[in-house]
Amino acid sequence: MKPTFTNIRVLGTTALALIFATSCSDILDEQPRSIYEPTFFQTERGVEGGITSMYAHLRYIYGQAYYYNSCLTGTDEATYAQSADGNFKDADLSGVGSLTASSSRSDVLWGTAFSNINTANGVIENGSKVGVSDALLAEAHFFRGMDYFLLVQTFGGVPLDLGAGELKFNISTSRTSVRNTVPEVYTKAVFPDLKTAVTELPDKPRVTGGVTKTVARLYLSKAYLTYGWWLENPNNIPTYPECNRTDPDGHDAAWYYQQAYDIATEAIDNPGPYGLMESFYQVNAGPYDRNKEILLYADHTQEDEYYNGGSLTYGSGGAPDNFAGWMMNWNYTDIQAKDKDGNTISPVIRVAEQAYGRPWTRMAPPHGVFTKTFKDKTKDSRYDGTFTTVYRGNWSTNGKDWTSVIGANGMEVTEGEPLLKFLSEDDPSIQYPPAYDPTYEGEDKNTRFAGKSNTGAGVIAGYSYYVMGPSAISRRVYPGLWKLGPYRTDNGTGAGQPNAGSTRPYNIAKFSELYLIAAEAAVKGATTKPDKSARELVNVLRDRAGKWTFSNAENEEMDEDYGSQLTAETPATIDINFILDERSREFYGEGYRWFDLVRTQKWNEYADSYEICGNDKGDRNIVTYTRTIKPGHYLRPIPQGQLDGMEMSADEKKNYQNPEYR
Repeated sequence: MKPTFTNIRVLGTTALALIFATSCSDILDEQPRSIYEPTFFQTERGVEGGITSMYAHLRYIYGQAYYYNSCLTGTDEATYAQSADGNFKDADLSGVGSLTASSSRSDVLWGTAFSNINTANGVIENGSKVGVSDALLAEAHFFRGMDYFLLVQTFGGVPLDLGAGELKFNISTSRTSVRNTVPEVYTKAVFPDLKTAVTELPDKPRVTGGVTKTVARLYLSKAYLTYGWWLENPNNIPTYPECNRTDPDGHDAAWYYQQAYDIATEAIDNPGPYGLMESFYQVNAGPYDRNKEILLYADHTQEDEYYNGGSLTYGSGGAPDNFAGWMMNWNYTDIQAKDKDGNTISPVIRVAEQAYGRPWTRMAPPHGVFTKTFKDKTKDSRYDGTFTTVYRGNWSTNGKDWTSVIGANGMEVTEGEPLLKFLSEDDPSIQYPPAYDPTYEGEDKNTRFAGKSNTGAGVIAGYSYYVMGPSAISRRVYPGLWKLGPYRTDNGTGAGQPNAGSTRPYNIAKFSELYLIAAEAAVKGATTKPDKSARELVNVLRDRAGKWTFSNAENEEMDEDYGSQLTAETPATIDINFILDERSREFYGEGYRWFDLVRTQKWNEYADSYEICGNDKGDRNIVTYTRTIKPGHYLRPIPQGQLDGMEMSADEKKNYQNPEYR
């Protein structure tokens, strides 16, 4: 069942949204004013309020878990988990659901983006008339270009606004719409807006979290890269509305690849206040939030519900809450042990800490994530910096005063020590409970296969914690996504607020991606600069990946450097597959993957089948699932709500829709 959303869906009508006044210090310093109407943007304060609302609109896309699902489920990074509803099964394309105009959760993007585009149109149309600086207006250009870039990647050609002509502020209701072609969207909206942003935005942000030249360069270089792939069309993927894959400006794919490379490397060479963190762990660890590597984020705060944009105590499962991190978090509170009297207890408590958070079990990582993507778990810190692989006793946060509990092999475990570990490799010495048998009807059915841990994990002689190898990972029990876990400093000694949406910012764009954009463009034939070949660019991140400053698995500081070994292992000549593998290691679980596989037309190659165990505890039967990924699936469906809201004949609506979903 879909949740109820509070964002406004644009169906060719005037955008109705709250206006927020700006602050000189913080993007989140917002004050609600009135609904948008023509006179609002005829004052400097009104224009500034519209610009501030553009930062707020990010919350309705990023951290919104159902949109997050549409960016990951069905790729090599994620499948549906044991508690998944139809939203996730539909997106998997593995025969357990059907992706339709009604079930696709890309509708989140359509409604939010067009509403914001209309705001940007009003700001741009009126801002210069009231004396607003070009630098401030450039923020509106950036967000309009960003939104159109997201839309054209997702749906193909889309309207250059809804209802009032190309890129005009919509002040009256219109119930018709015409889709522009992909080249029109790029050359009339995406590129001009982002180029304006590059030219006019400052090097340093106007306010905390504000956009800059570097942010705009990242998006412009990625747009050039994506459009180059679209022009090349190596696997003959269809586009819609149908058009020739020719550039109105007369450039070919190679020209766009070169532009992507040049702009990305220019951003690397002129970073402004941005740069790479020392270690991969620091990029995503809660204490380092809003660090120099993060170019753009949808902000939240634990200090005030109003500024947070949602409850600080209980997440509703809808935007603008940041609740994406729940989705790939299994129910680790199922882990059981014994107390000193032999009673069965649950010693791992739900807490608002990054390694734990709110379990939801909607998305699960297939086996290939552990055997291929993160094959190297020893030298490369990105596996440890992505997943929670060790679950420790934390019972005192729930008021329990046990001095210890009885874990694996009848051994004592004190608080803070591991109770369950996901091993890096399968170990033949693991003694698992009996494999799950659906025909078994004995009285101990619920515990027979789940074992004493209640998770299906096994034991290794001499160890007090339960263990599970990669081949036993299932739709029910899997390493949690540490990267997006909650981080709060107001927990005290208790559990905090684990049922609230995360009060962390949701990271949208990172400085590290510039290296991979430039490397990908170089692989596609761009002429490179000294010291910036594809291999050299990738190795900057691989060198950083080898630097361990903290181990999540061991819960302790580290000072190890395997960077030289990782860079030496990089092939002398890298290809697009190597780039894609690096992108997954760097950005796993952040919502990049569907776009990456669609851009490069590698979705089928990477994700047409996957392996995982089943829904039941103790089910270690590895099943290979096949996805039906058709060429038409490389575009998402136009949302049914949009079609329903237009005054068109049935045939006109059919032709408006992308062909695979008619």
